[in-house]
Amino acid sequence: MKEIVILSGKGGTGKTVILASFASLAQNPVIADCDVDAPNLHLLLSPEVKERGKFSSRKVAVIDGRACNNCKECLAACRFDALTTIGSGSVQRVAVDTNACEGCGVCMRICPSRAVKLVDQESGEWYISNTRFGPMVHALLGPGGENSGKLVALVKQKAKVIANQSGARTVLVDGPPGLSCPAISAAAGADILVLVAEPTVSGLSDFVRIADLCSHMKSNAALIVNRWDINHGVTESIEHEAELREIESLGRIPYDERIPFSMAAAETPIESRKGQARLAIIDVWRKLQEIGQSDVGKSGPGY
Repeated sequence: MKEIVILSGKGGTGKTVILASFASLAQNPVIADCDVDAPNLHLLLSPEVKERGKFSSRKVAVIDGRACNNCKECLAACRFDALTTIGSGSVQRVAVDTNACEGCGVCMRICPSRAVKLVDQESGEWYISNTRFGPMVHALLGPGGENSGKLVALVKQKAKVIANQSGARTVLVDGPPGLSCPAISAAAGADILVLVAEPTVSGLSDFVRIADLCSHMKSNAALIVNRWDINHGVTESIEHEAELREIESLGRIPYDERIPFSMAAAETPIESRKGQARLAIIDVWRKLQEIGQSDVGKSGPGY
């Protein structure tokens, strides 16, 4: 089983469309959408949810008002100002601000009436679904939810379990854009990272940042320049930066005005059977399979 993770230094590079296209070209892959803060792969793959579960990102304090004797010893002990009093006079009670609580448990330990407990705080949901290309694991972090990197790791773990059980040879992971914790979590342990860049000034800068991250993580990486023909000069600059870091180029995908129409129809460019972008994506996938038999990049495990 090989794990291919697609990343980009910024959003809007076409990473998800390329991942969906790879899914349509691969043989019985397991698909994972690890962009848990803003998932959109489901818009192209129309998954049918078969299993779902809650994601608990952390523990927070909860006070049992029936057991609390209102001694307020916990107020002075909380370093995060997560405890406060509500009400007035004889009906005044201690309450927890769950947004400020860090789940350290000090209040629980010092409470003489044992009125405080630490409970899991649900902040998201994960799903296992069927798609026309194979099983898909995806998730959604709730508004203001924390530990998206932990949820990404959970999605990848479940995808690997499904791949091992089904004998799938490929796990395709749509990683989150940028260089934050969830992107690092998605990249960890991958056999190869496919970096999708767009030829703009910001696209060049963001590619350099994520390429340096791959070098720091000693990960195998390869480059795709999407919509390369909108700026030939920046495309060459991106490929030059990749060459300096011994990141192999998988190819260039041209701008194709048909792709938005394919997306509106919930189809991948491969399924639309039209356009230069479709042919370029097929060539990139073939190149990815070819280099899969040897090491990519300067270090890390071979793919």
